[in-house]
Amino acid sequence: MFRTLIQFATRDGIPSLWWGISASILRQSTYSTARFGLYNYFAREARQRTGQQRLSSPLEIACAGVAGGLAGLVGNPTEVALVRMCADGAKAPSQRFGYAHAFDALIRIGREEGVRTFTRGIGPNVVRSVIMNVSQIATYSAAKRALLSNPSLGLKDGMPTHFLASLLAGTVATTACAPADVLKSRIQNAVTIDGVKPSLGKIVAESLRNEGPRFLFKGWTPAWLRLAPNTVLTFIFLEQLQKLVNMSREMRTAENLPVSAAVQKT
Repeated sequence: MFRTLIQFATRDGIPSLWWGISASILRQSTYSTARFGLYNYFAREARQRTGQQRLSSPLEIACAGVAGGLAGLVGNPTEVALVRMCADGAKAPSQRFGYAHAFDALIRIGREEGVRTFTRGIGPNVVRSVIMNVSQIATYSAAKRALLSNPSLGLKDGMPTHFLASLLAGTVATTACAPADVLKSRIQNAVTIDGVKPSLGKIVAESLRNEGPRFLFKGWTPAWLRLAPNTVLTFIFLEQLQKLVNMSREMRTAENLPVSAAVQKT
């Protein structure tokens, strides 16, 4: 991995290490926002309909899975752009797509190849999105409960607990998503020859023949180095934002209480 980074920096300059950053930001702004936002909506609706203050594991998995699948649909166009822009660094200059930024990629793909190109790899991407959301959210919730319920650890519902739970969630999510990640990237980055794009079956068959079954976990280490910190920061920020929202709600509730009720409460 480090050898690859050095090769990129030597051949194309240090800025090449950030190729695709605009597509990555755009993808996070659509896909990640959708999957967490939709999960919170579905979880809130489920709690209201079932009367559960804390969702059971099956309901939590169902909410996370549905939210992840819908987010995968929403984020697939930016995913195609991101994969292509990042893969450009491994190609010869004559074979690169050469997109200037994420919006240039989206415009050119739609104009040169048609809107249907934005659906390329949508199957593996939706599967990967479902696996990602379920593994991240379910693992984080389970790990957090386990850490807080163990008195020998002496942990409270604070940042150290959130850090440990989210680090485990990032590791589990990286491992669970690796096969879908590899297939998704290879499909979206496949070159169309004579108007025909290779099928998923052909890509899998060629990869198995050339690399063996271990190809499904190819790139696990760089994927973990990207996803683990991303997961840690995501859940730490979400926890802090949730605390701020809860404090704001409590303040509004206190302001709306009658004077007599407020005095009794204090």
